[in-house]
Amino acid sequence: MINQNTILSLLPKCKTMIQFKTLHAQILITPTTINTKIIPLSKLIDFCVDSQFDEYINYANLLFHQIHSPTVYIWNSMIKGYANCNNPTMSLILYKQMLQNGYSPNHFTFPFVLKASSVIYDQFIGKCIHSCMVKSGFEANVYCSTGLLHMYVSCEDMEYGLKVFDNIPKWNVVAWTCLIAGYVNNNQPREALKVFKDMGNWGVEANEVTMVNALIACARSRDIDTGRWVHECVCKAGYDPFVCESDGNVILATAILEMYAKCGSLNIARELFNKMLKRNVVAWNCMINGYNQYERYNEALGLFFDMLADGFCPDKATFLSVLSVCAHQCALALGETVHAYLLKSNIATDIALATALLDMYAKNGELGSAQKIFSNSLEKKDVVMWTSMINGLAIHGHGNEALSMFQMMQEDSSLVPDHITYIGVLFACSHVGLVEEAQRQFNLMTKRYDIVPEREHYSCMVDLLSRAGHFREAEKLMETMPIQPNIAIWGALLNGCQIHENISVASQVKVRLTELEPIQSGIYVLLSNIYANAGKWEEVNRTRKLMKHNRIAKNIGHSTVEMKLLTL
Repeated sequence: MINQNTILSLLPKCKTMIQFKTLHAQILITPTTINTKIIPLSKLIDFCVDSQFDEYINYANLLFHQIHSPTVYIWNSMIKGYANCNNPTMSLILYKQMLQNGYSPNHFTFPFVLKASSVIYDQFIGKCIHSCMVKSGFEANVYCSTGLLHMYVSCEDMEYGLKVFDNIPKWNVVAWTCLIAGYVNNNQPREALKVFKDMGNWGVEANEVTMVNALIACARSRDIDTGRWVHECVCKAGYDPFVCESDGNVILATAILEMYAKCGSLNIARELFNKMLKRNVVAWNCMINGYNQYERYNEALGLFFDMLADGFCPDKATFLSVLSVCAHQCALALGETVHAYLLKSNIATDIALATALLDMYAKNGELGSAQKIFSNSLEKKDVVMWTSMINGLAIHGHGNEALSMFQMMQEDSSLVPDHITYIGVLFACSHVGLVEEAQRQFNLMTKRYDIVPEREHYSCMVDLLSRAGHFREAEKLMETMPIQPNIAIWGALLNGCQIHENISVASQVKVRLTELEPIQSGIYVLLSNIYANAGKWEEVNRTRKLMKHNRIAKNIGHSTVEMKLLTL
């Protein structure tokens, strides 16, 4: 005769909900006593919550509500199930109901509810759970305290997270990794690397997750030396990611790849990429983005085409890199093809992709298309999109329109301009010749928004003042700058000298330029043209001889033509 144990032993073999319901029906018609009904129900709930699919977790909820007096174990199973699926809020609701019904949470309950509060970034609820942990005497439990650490660092409270870490009775690899990941996710990569080194000093051996986070920290801090050392640690620990084809090793291999690519060691990154036995989209994106960041655009596009040829489907990160390449390479046809693909895929409305498309069209001279994307954007426009539109208008000489756009942006109190926004604003003022407006905006930038002017802002101001013939004001601004003027700023002053044929200021600039390295050919050409327009041919010859002596070649102009379109 079939009994419950026989039926329950078939649970792991269930592949569909129909098979699962069939077993449940068999359990219901199998003779049993009231006291043993809770055991099969508990097993059924465990099977459902471990599947992590909404259909199963909903069925588990129906089973749960059939139990008149669920045990703490069953409460924990349901809380765990919702914490691991797409409805962590329900996990917290069950926890509250559990307390209201007089049940006492244990060392299994707290890690699950803390995970749920971490997923929804609710530190207030997390602190309430922390208080309950202290009252229940579970704060010293290593699993509970590690869950508490994860909650605080996920809610961006590294200070309190560090206090929790210091109070953990035994620092195991999970606690160390949690702290390292917290610093990485809170944009403190150097602190993360410091903790990683401290972990080694305490004799705790890192696992693959620890290594991945350490490599991410190296990538974000552009610390190639520490990155090489972490790579060596990976190999010494026996985690050779370029030999084993497991999913975990693919993640580790991709982290190593990203570290080298972001630190500029693109040749090493490409060599490792070619060795990868099992690539994923993230690995392709790392290489494409690396080439893009270091202005090796042709290689970025070549790798993108290889990715398509290998049957990989590009994702959002891929298209962000490719659109950036199209913007810098003036590859309008490819950019339009990407745009068409995004429209068909219904992801062109994503705010980041829409901004990348806007920027691509603006830099390719298609300002009308850029304005259309800006106007048709359905999602709430963020600072980056507004800034891209302002800069697009400014670089095409539409200074007044750019300033009007900036004024519209400021009408939304939730939008705070950043330093890049103000580069566009000052650039717009420069091309329209609005000296007083530029000076007003330059002062408001610091007074209203606490933005410290950078070289790009000073370059815009010097360019504006020089174009307007206010050389004394431009020189005074350069003298009072808290940072040393670079080639771009001196070049902006020289540009004004050429417009107004100011030989005396140009000669002063020439003396200062000898102190700067490296000097671009454009500066010498500008100087030569200023002297030529003034008929000072001896100075022209001296300038050209100086170029030859310093082995500075004049950059040759070039243009590109797109020969064919890409079908995605």
